[in-house]
Amino acid sequence: MLEKLNRTKVFRDPIYGYIEVEYQFILDLIDSKEVQRLRRIRQLSGVAMVFHTAEHSRFTHSLGAYHMANLVLRNVEGMEHLNEYEKIIFLCSALLHDIGHGPYSHAFEMVLSTTHEDMTEKIILSPTTEVNQILSRIPGLPEAVAGVIAHRGKYPLIETLVSSQLDVDRMDYLSRDAYFTGATYGTIDMQRLLRTMKIVDGKVLCRTSGVHTLESYLMSRYHMYFQVYYHPVSRAYELLLESMYERIKDLTKKNVRIDANIDSFLNVIKNNDDIESYIELDDAYVNGFIKQFMKSSDPVLRRLSHAFNHRKLFKYIDLADKPDPKFLEKLKAKAEASPYGKYYYFENSVSAVAYLQPNKKLNSEDLLSIKVILPNGEVKNLDEYSPIVHSLISSSYKRVERIYYFEDMNG
Repeated sequence: MLEKLNRTKVFRDPIYGYIEVEYQFILDLIDSKEVQRLRRIRQLSGVAMVFHTAEHSRFTHSLGAYHMANLVLRNVEGMEHLNEYEKIIFLCSALLHDIGHGPYSHAFEMVLSTTHEDMTEKIILSPTTEVNQILSRIPGLPEAVAGVIAHRGKYPLIETLVSSQLDVDRMDYLSRDAYFTGATYGTIDMQRLLRTMKIVDGKVLCRTSGVHTLESYLMSRYHMYFQVYYHPVSRAYELLLESMYERIKDLTKKNVRIDANIDSFLNVIKNNDDIESYIELDDAYVNGFIKQFMKSSDPVLRRLSHAFNHRKLFKYIDLADKPDPKFLEKLKAKAEASPYGKYYYFENSVSAVAYLQPNKKLNSEDLLSIKVILPNGEVKNLDEYSPIVHSLISSSYKRVERIYYFEDMNG
C-alpha cells in the first residue's frame, strides 16, 4: 500500500472548489520541477491576446485532469474493479499527460521534429528527471505511465480515459478554458456525464440517459475550437512565434550568430533528446529572448519581436469571404519577391469536426468511438444511437483557410 497523507492536501480551484490529494507520492510529483515548470506555460498560448483573462497555465489544467481522474474513480460504475496500482497509473497519467509541452505550447512543436506527447514520454522515462525518480519508487511505474501516454495497449481502459474523444483531459480543459475565456458554450454538465458512464468488460460506456449530455459535450468542444482555439487573432499571434523560430533555425544553419542568449533553445532544436535543456524552456524563457531580439542586428527577428511584444500582428484574409483574386495574386507575388517573404506571409488552414467516426481499418474504434449501452444490454456506437451525432459526422466538418501577412515585406 502507498503512504497516504495524515491529512488530505487540497488545492483551491475555481472550477471544482477543492482538488484533493491523499497520497504523498502524488504530492511529490506535483512538487517536482517538471510539473512545476508547467506553471510557467500558458494553457492557451495566443488565445490570451483575444480573451484577456485566459492566463491560466498548463499546471492548473494538469491538476484539473488529475482531479477529473479522481472523480471518474469515485463516480463511474465499474472503476472500483481497478486495483490500487492501476488507479495510481491512471492518476499519474492524468497528472503528467502534458509535461512534455514546450513554451507557448503547440507553437513550439513547429520547431521540433517531435510532438509534446513524445517529449512527455521522454521526460517520464529519463532517469535524470525528478518525475522519473519519484515514479521509480514503484517498480515499473515510469514505463506503465509512459505506455499509457503513448497508447501501447497494455492498459486500454486507462488509455481511453486519459486520451480519447471522452477523456479526463477534455473534460477539464473544456470547462476550464470556457471559464477563463468567458465562452459559456464550453460549459458542460460534467457531474451528469460521470453519473451516466459505466465500465463494462474494460470499456467505457454511457447509458442512454446521458446521450443528451454527450451531444452537448461534443457541440461545446466543436464551438470552442472555432470560437476560441482557432480564433484568427490567436492564430496570428502564434504564427509570429513560429516565424521567429523558423528565422532562428535558418540563421543557425548559416552559422549566423544570434545576438541573444538562447543556448538551451538551440540545444533542443539540434537534439530533442536533450531533456535537461528542454526543461529549462518555458514562456518566460521565450519572452526573455524575444525582448532581446527587439535590439537584434537581424531585421527579421527585430521586426517580429516588436510585433509580438506590441501586438502588431499579421493581418489576415479569410478565403471564405471571397477576396479579390487579383489582390491575392499580387500579395503572393510580393511575398515571393521579398527575401523575407517566407517569414511575413502564410497560407494557413485549420479544421475540426464535432465527432470523429471510428475507422476499423486503422484499429481506432475502441479509442475513438463513444459507446452507448441500451437498457437491454446492447451496445451501440454513439453515432448509431444518436441521430444528432450521426448527422454531425458529415455536416459538422469545417475547414477554415486564411492568409496571414505583413503589408510591408521588405524588412
